[in-house]
Amino acid sequence: MRHLFSCLAMFLMFKLFKSFPGLIQEIRLLFGIRPLEKEDVAVLERFFPYFQNLNAKHKDEFKDRLAYFIASKKFIPRGELREISREMKLLVGATAVMVTFGFRNLKLKNFSKILLYPDNYYSTINKTYHQGEVNPRLGIIVISWKSFVEGFLVPNNGINLGIHEMAHALKLENQIQNEESNFFNSGAWQQYEKLAKNEILKIKRNEDSIFRPSASKNIHEFFAVSLESFFEIPQQFKAYHPELYKSLVYLLQQDPLVLAK
Repeated sequence: MRHLFSCLAMFLMFKLFKSFPGLIQEIRLLFGIRPLEKEDVAVLERFFPYFQNLNAKHKDEFKDRLAYFIASKKFIPRGELREISREMKLLVGATAVMVTFGFRNLKLKNFSKILLYPDNYYSTINKTYHQGEVNPRLGIIVISWKSFVEGFLVPNNGINLGIHEMAHALKLENQIQNEESNFFNSGAWQQYEKLAKNEILKIKRNEDSIFRPSASKNIHEFFAVSLESFFEIPQQFKAYHPELYKSLVYLLQQDPLVLAK
């Protein structure tokens, strides 16, 4: 019996030391978090409709999660962009928090860097210009600031680059094997995927759809485009396809229409 307890103690110590670097990093991060100030909240109240519509309790949770996100990610200017302002960090971070808000402990840990370009940027890999992309191998989310801002200037057209790229990051985070993976309910995903594939076929047949043609490229692209509509125009989305909308509510564990009440 004593031998059994000794083995158990050694096992627990091994597990503790194995996770020790991560624990130290998490503690350092928690001590380094800068709470949102009045000026920060004013930015959200002015430019971020999702935050505006939350009740007081959810706003407090949103602010805490946003402060953590900003502290845990490295924001890097690229191209002609020389500096990333506090406002830029707030709005990009708020978009990530919005997309992940239904998953309380989800932090998109695989993605440690946010790269911001002033405008569309040229990719030397596929020899074309991009507005944004997500690279899970490098742990980066890349965004054109101009295109990001345009998504907020017209908040009711279902086109939002920030939501689009964060949706890709969300789906990849679910697939990547780490402590955050497999947070999607498998049954909810299967239901969503079934309905999404039917909608993709509809778009390919040039039938009327609330989603733009690029959504028919594949299930990954459809997921990103559908989340743009889910968060930007939830009422129109629900009226257009109640079942598909409901499947996203279950998958993302949140309903923008309910949170807005």
